[in-house]
Amino acid sequence: MDGNFHALLRARFARRPERPCLVAADRVWTYGEIDALSAGYAEALRQAGVSPGERVVTQVDKSPHAVALYLACLRSGAVAVPLNTAYTPAEVGYFLSDAAPAAFVCRPEDAGAHAGAARAAGARTLTLEANGGGTLRAVAGVDADSPSAPRAADDLAAILYTSGTTGRSKGAMLTHGNLASNALTLHDYWGWREDDVLLHALPIFHIHGLFVALHTAMLGASAILFLPKFDVTAVRAALARATVMMGVPTFYTRLLAEPDFGAAECARMRLFISGSAPLTAATHRAFQERTGHAILERYGMSEAGMIASNPLHGQRLAGTVGFALPGISVRVRDREGRLATGQPGTIEVRGPNVFKGYWRMPERKADDFTDDGYFITGDLGVLAPDGRLSIVGRAKNLIISGGFNIYPKEIESVLDGIDGVIESAVIGVPHPDFGEGAVAVLATVDGVPVDEKSIRAALDRALARFKHPKAIFTVRELPRNTMGKVQKNLLREAYRNAFSRAETKGTIEA
Repeated sequence: MDGNFHALLRARFARRPERPCLVAADRVWTYGEIDALSAGYAEALRQAGVSPGERVVTQVDKSPHAVALYLACLRSGAVAVPLNTAYTPAEVGYFLSDAAPAAFVCRPEDAGAHAGAARAAGARTLTLEANGGGTLRAVAGVDADSPSAPRAADDLAAILYTSGTTGRSKGAMLTHGNLASNALTLHDYWGWREDDVLLHALPIFHIHGLFVALHTAMLGASAILFLPKFDVTAVRAALARATVMMGVPTFYTRLLAEPDFGAAECARMRLFISGSAPLTAATHRAFQERTGHAILERYGMSEAGMIASNPLHGQRLAGTVGFALPGISVRVRDREGRLATGQPGTIEVRGPNVFKGYWRMPERKADDFTDDGYFITGDLGVLAPDGRLSIVGRAKNLIISGGFNIYPKEIESVLDGIDGVIESAVIGVPHPDFGEGAVAVLATVDGVPVDEKSIRAALDRALARFKHPKAIFTVRELPRNTMGKVQKNLLREAYRNAFSRAETKGTIEA
């Protein structure tokens, strides 16, 4: 069989072209229509000079046309590089220079802001509106039955940028084989049925919404209730027509915040899945009590897709992410490199889902992989004797807020450049809605607070909104150890209740 992942997807849904694929607010797109649209976009990319193996960077709004464009990248053999729509021109400029794409597709209103960076990267700028308008138009009349571009399973299908230890994002290289193996495994493990209907309220620039949700549904040619974003009213209305929902913990806390939300609205549902950030035991318990459904929590990352999952049939324990998925090996090792059962250690994973490495960073291979081929995730976990995995920490400074990765160094670099700030430290602490919230602690002259407008203006210029600290505190100096290193562990303890206090003087809520 062709190693192109698109060939696998198309083989599944081409037999049912009349079935609903994306159920959007304005119309229902069948699988046949999305297939034809993706063929038209694939031809448009070819005419724009994009060859197999070349990168296509996209920063566009969630829409059926954006999904068709992603499928077009796969079928044409191009490498899809989706970007968060909240990224600023400065951030996009870095991604363009690093990815060196043949084409950059953005919203029409953003083209001017990105034009210089795109030219410098050697990319042709194209635009796409949510309704299909813009300079990138699907070519009409293209034969949708034409075969996908020949690709080997080891060829790149996508690059997802994720946080790195230097504060600069790294491009995780995912192959056609990576995507196929993970999608097939999840489709089977979660018991996907022919009559399933997926409620999709996730973004599609992220592994969760783009790969985990869309791929599993498309393998079953299932209908997808395609919401532009998470809106609690819209989600509640859609639950009556859905059978599966995938979300981040924030989705579930916001549903539970609705006093009249309960089991009646979930009568048709068979499965609620949570990921991208830790789900608290309290949320898991409250949701089950209110709806009768135990949320299925799973564990994954950009570099490896999904790694572990609570079982479809069997006990779903709050606070654990279940067992390694079939075909995937997970182990936990202590600092001395010894296997650690029942004790915290670093999680390592090996399997067909694990990425090829970081784009343009071949030197990292030795640091990121063990001699026997395991990827060192940097996450800390405990592996029970029965194989059940619990996540107890992460690479010590990474913050996951609302399902998005936030690297403190990037924020600190902005804050340190503000007049009056001597030094800053950004930490993650528990947040009732987002799982974690970023807190910035600023050391200033005599501990005098810096003008709030100056802070907001600097953050707005440099960083996407989701990266902004949700609380800012001012101190005379930051705590340090004998080696002069800032003790972030002490700051996390000092501000751990920042979002649960009634009094938050000195705090700026983003």
